[in-house]
Amino acid sequence: MDRLAAVQVDLTSHVAPNVELVLWSRLGDGFDTEQLGLALERRELVEIHGFLRPADDIALFRAQMDAWPGPHAADWQVATARWLDTNARARDDILQTLRSEGPLRSGQLPQDGFVRPWRSSGWNSGKNVQMMLERLEEAGQVAVSHREGRERVWELAERIYPEVSPVALDDALRLQAERRLGSMGLLRGTSAKVPGEPNDVGEIGVEAVVDGVRGRWRLSPDLATVIDDPGESFSGRTAVLSPLDRLIFDRRRMAELFEFDYTLEMYKPAASRRWGYFALPVLHGDRLVGKVDAEADRRGGFLRVHAVHRDEPWAPGTVDDVERELEALARMLGLLIEFE
Repeated sequence: MDRLAAVQVDLTSHVAPNVELVLWSRLGDGFDTEQLGLALERRELVEIHGFLRPADDIALFRAQMDAWPGPHAADWQVATARWLDTNARARDDILQTLRSEGPLRSGQLPQDGFVRPWRSSGWNSGKNVQMMLERLEEAGQVAVSHREGRERVWELAERIYPEVSPVALDDALRLQAERRLGSMGLLRGTSAKVPGEPNDVGEIGVEAVVDGVRGRWRLSPDLATVIDDPGESFSGRTAVLSPLDRLIFDRRRMAELFEFDYTLEMYKPAASRRWGYFALPVLHGDRLVGKVDAEADRRGGFLRVHAVHRDEPWAPGTVDDVERELEALARMLGLLIEFE
C-alpha cells in the first residue's frame, strides 16, 4: 500500500472488491485478506476521499483539509462551503451526535435542521446528510471509520486519523504528486480534472517523451536511472487486473501508452457489451493483451470464467500464464474455477 499510495475503494463484488483485486494482482498468493482486515482494524490503512491510503499519509492532506475549500477554490466549491454555513445547525447536530454516539451510519444521524436542501441534477439531489458528511470529510472534521456492507460508517476525524504533524500546503501538494508519480511511473504534467485522485503531477519528476505519442510526460526519477542504464532486460509477468486499477483507470493514458481498447461495461445493457459486465484486463509482460469475463458465484462455490477475449493471437505460454493467474484468483476467493 505504501508503494501504491492510493487504491480506490469500490465494493462491486462481481469478482471481488477493488482493493482486494488490486492488492492480489500485485502480490498473488502472497496476498492475505486477513492481513488487509487487520491493517484496517488497526487503522494502519484509512479511507480518505474514497481511496485507501497508509494512515501516516494524512499528514499530506491535513493542510488542504484545514484550508478547505481553499484559496483557489472553484465557484462550485465556494458555493458548497456556503451551503455548509447556511446549514450550520444541521452540521453542528451531526458533529455533536458523532461526538456522543459515534461511529454511525448516515441514516442514524439527525436528518432535520437543513435550511436549504442539497440540490443537483444527479443521483445525490436531496441526500442532505450524505452530502454534508462528504463535505465535512473534505474539511477534515469527520472520517470513515469502517464499512458495514457497502455503507460507510462515520466518526469524528480526530478519532480515526493518527496524530501526525501536518505538512505545509505547498510541500504537501508536491509530496502527494511525488507519491502519485512514484506509484504510476509515468504521468502527464497536466490533464483534465477528475474527482478524487488527480491524473497529473505538474512539474514533478523528469520530463520525458514517449515514442509515437504526442506531447510530453513526467517520469519518476527512479525509472529515469533505469532507462539510462537498464542493466538486465525487462522481465515482466502476467497479471489479471481490476478495471479500477490506477494503472489503467485513466483511459486516455491507457490508450496512449498501451494502445488498449477497453470500456467498463457494467452500466451498459447486456446485449451491448463486448467483453462482459466487469471484464478484467490482462497484462502480459509490458502489454495489455486481452480481457477476461469472469464472475464469482459464491453460493455455487465457483469462479466462473465466461469468456477470455484475446486482442491478438496468444502464444501457448501466454494462455498457460493467464490460466494460472485465474486459478490463483479463484484460490484467493476460496472458490473453484470453472471455464465455460
